[in-house]
Amino acid sequence: MGGPWPAPAKLNRFLHVLGRRTDGYHRLQTVFQFLDRCDWIAIEAVEDGAIRRPVGPAAIPAEQDLAVRAARLLQQHSGVRHGATLRVDKRLPLGGGLGGGSSDAATVLVGLNRIWGTDLDHDELAALGLELGADVPVFVRGLASWAEGVGEELTPLDLDRPWFVVLQPAVTVSTAAVFSDPQLTRDSRPITISDFLAGRSGNDCEAVVRRRYPPVDEVLAWLSAYGPARLTGTGGCVFLPLDSEAAANAVLAEAEPRWNGFVARGLNRSPLLQRLAEEI
Repeated sequence: MGGPWPAPAKLNRFLHVLGRRTDGYHRLQTVFQFLDRCDWIAIEAVEDGAIRRPVGPAAIPAEQDLAVRAARLLQQHSGVRHGATLRVDKRLPLGGGLGGGSSDAATVLVGLNRIWGTDLDHDELAALGLELGADVPVFVRGLASWAEGVGEELTPLDLDRPWFVVLQPAVTVSTAAVFSDPQLTRDSRPITISDFLAGRSGNDCEAVVRRRYPPVDEVLAWLSAYGPARLTGTGGCVFLPLDSEAAANAVLAEAEPRWNGFVARGLNRSPLLQRLAEEI
């Protein structure tokens, strides 16, 4: 079959926290949009049933890697006897709010479902993905979406497709710490898709992250001089939408070298769906 499988980044175009559920998770509203910047995963079926990751991020042991956990979950759920070798070319920053680990997991689920011939539909794969993380289902389905619940209740959206400047300050943000912070706003009133499209939205986690992580506050303050910069998810990456690639590159060129950054185009359809179509 073809080459490696893409695992694209995502941005949360906004994030509202509506309340805390009895299970400790939070009720959210958000919009997910993909970027044309990806991790790449080479997936190979093997006969011995083992799941191996000979190439991957050094900071994450293979046993903890969501890509490996996704392969094992699909293997257990389907009863397939095959195993897999996964080579993860990690290009998305770890812990940046871009969904890299969740995207890797979704790509492995979708890719191995095809390679192993387990023939689960997207609903079944998304339900499996939810066991690994709230962001995994949107990557499985592959369409930019309005999301509610813990992020798994998805309604596809046709969004504008800006060029984004994405910057990552040198800090790792703990999602658990942000969501357990007593100062986090947990009672935002629900909004509609029309509200979002009219610009009436924000990121409820931003104030907490800026207070707890001064490097994020610094980069957000700097980027906001160029337009409506925002935190993605719980961060630490921040982003700014612009009308052209040239404008985005011009802003990036002014950024501090100590802030890892890149320019990417917003996508409403994940490149994973195109890769899947090539396997037919």
